[in-house]
Amino acid sequence: MKINKLYPYSIIMLMFILPIASVIIERLISEKNFALWDSVGKWFLLWSIGVRLLTAGLKQVVNPWFTLQAIFNINNCESYVVVRELGISNICKGLVGIISFFIPQWRVVGAFMGGLYFGIAGLQHIIKKQDSTNERVAMFSDVFLFIIMTTYILHMIYV
Repeated sequence: MKINKLYPYSIIMLMFILPIASVIIERLISEKNFALWDSVGKWFLLWSIGVRLLTAGLKQVVNPWFTLQAIFNINNCESYVVVRELGISNICKGLVGIISFFIPQWRVVGAFMGGLYFGIAGLQHIIKKQDSTNERVAMFSDVFLFIIMTTYILHMIYV
């Protein structure tokens, strides 16, 4: 199967580089009141849940083939309708992540929704033997974001 090289790079950018760089930049330009986990929650929600799920959802609605073929190695065009519905769900979750950037009161709920989604998706990837590099990238990034969002939620509850 042909590997889509853009997919792993986009995941690395949205799940690691952009949110971590944003936290570092916020720390560098902030005055005295820098709260690490507030910043982590804000930026991972924006990039890793918001932008990632919005763009994934748009791609799934417009081109369901990519999710079926390039990630899951499924050659069944009858499954397009299911992937399109997943895309609509991802667009909605992505918008919650983006809106939470502007409305901080949405962040814990957005982290719960996105973290739970990625945790369950990551578990599904672990249970199913990964057939492709793209699926392994999805599994690792999903589990990573679940851990980040769980830690953020626990910090917000107990601090």
